[in-house]
Amino acid sequence: MTHAGAMLQSHPWEGNVDRDALARCIEACFDCSQACTSCADACLSEEMVAELRKCIRLDLDCADICDVTGRVLTRQTEYDAPTSKRQLESCMEACRTCAEECERHAEQHGHCRICAESCRECEDACRQLLEAMK
Repeated sequence: MTHAGAMLQSHPWEGNVDRDALARCIEACFDCSQACTSCADACLSEEMVAELRKCIRLDLDCADICDVTGRVLTRQTEYDAPTSKRQLESCMEACRTCAEECERHAEQHGHCRICAESCRECEDACRQLLEAMK
């Protein structure tokens, strides 16, 4: 069990959402945030950095949105479903956009391939949690 899962299981509030889906989404968000931050840093080290500006920008935006989403979802006390749903939608969009850009560079840069995979996994985890919330 992940730390997120263990913390959710130990939380006194039972919640309204499947805790396994919630834990998977939280973990995917934090994993994606790290992958995007690392990808942006790696892009900055590439010789063709000017051609990677959009990728870097989307990486950093996605990293921030995923980090915030993971933190919002972690807080269960006085849970606000509308806010969480909108945050999940925003995270899905950021992940989709970042993945599409990274996929354009995936054959040339392994870090972009890894980042795109992480973004797609996070997008899927957000979608699954959003569906479980409806």
